[in-house]
Amino acid sequence: MVAPTPSQISAILGTIYDPYLGQDLVSAKVIHEIAIDDKTIAIHLQFSYPCSRGISELKQRISQALATDWPQYAVSLNVNWKVRRHKTQKETRQKLSIKNIIAVASGKGGVGKSTVAVNLALALRGLGARVALLDADIYGPSQPHMLGKPTTRATTLNKKFIPVESLGIQSISIGYLVGEQSPMVWRGPMASGALQQLLQETAWEDCDYMILDLPPGTGDIQLTMAQKIPISGAVIVTTPQDIALIDAHRACKMFEKLEVSVLGIVENMSWHHCSACGHQEAIFGQGGGEKMAKEFELPLLAQLPLHAKLRELCDAGLPIVASSPQSALAAPYWEMALKVAGQLALKEVNYSALIPEIVITKSKSA
Repeated sequence: MVAPTPSQISAILGTIYDPYLGQDLVSAKVIHEIAIDDKTIAIHLQFSYPCSRGISELKQRISQALATDWPQYAVSLNVNWKVRRHKTQKETRQKLSIKNIIAVASGKGGVGKSTVAVNLALALRGLGARVALLDADIYGPSQPHMLGKPTTRATTLNKKFIPVESLGIQSISIGYLVGEQSPMVWRGPMASGALQQLLQETAWEDCDYMILDLPPGTGDIQLTMAQKIPISGAVIVTTPQDIALIDAHRACKMFEKLEVSVLGIVENMSWHHCSACGHQEAIFGQGGGEKMAKEFELPLLAQLPLHAKLRELCDAGLPIVASSPQSALAAPYWEMALKVAGQLALKEVNYSALIPEIVITKSKSA
């Protein structure tokens, strides 16, 4: 049998679809190299988002597709990824240590935004990315508790905050600076300034994604934060309830006006799972998140359940993705993280951030 050519292999790879990029492997430009010898077809793919959980399935799909025409060849698949830096809204400058900031927002409180944010961060970390979490909910910081660090206090070095390490991610929060019972009686400008200080004056280690847990609402604080912080993409969290959807619409409109890319909609509390009998009931209604996603022409990133165990684990400082990563309850969070990373990978790359700034000064001897 005649040996295959790289172009023939490429044509076969053009029939393999990546569900998170919404493209075939050729169109997605992930084929880095194809090499063929007497017994092996070696393929090197490089993705623009972390895809470690899907490598074995991808290899099986490619092997089956190639075996139809070249059954005598073994397939050697090398897959890696490199997260790129994506463009943010105008007149914002990105930190060199942070490639992308993903804002997790909601139009109102009580929709489980912080639970979504921490599990998204942990899932991206589990996929192989370097991840940070900035708790921007100045008035109700909950991330220290969810990360199992409720009594931890932030330290400083060289006038910089040192991020707190927990469950494989680095984080900073106003909750690391004040006690859980201390009320934050700050006006909007003070809260916005505090957030920018937490971002700019923390010694962040290099990360691919920073998850920004925004405070609920679309008022002055949220608007200022979204204007001043370089955001690569936003995720809107809602419940199927009509009242929550009305406020989620406002959040989408706010990001649209600020020219921040909205990556998609997360419908939380889509159904209630009874721990006693296993019955599922859509107590907040059905189809609201899907309807909203269609209205804004955005992907529905996830439909997440309302389950007592999810709340119990977050209260214990062990969110579901970290404590039970292989469980059925964790599965939709992994899928959500892959969709978020895939959607961001499709956005415009910011190449200008890689160009060093050159400053010319006049020498004293001139």
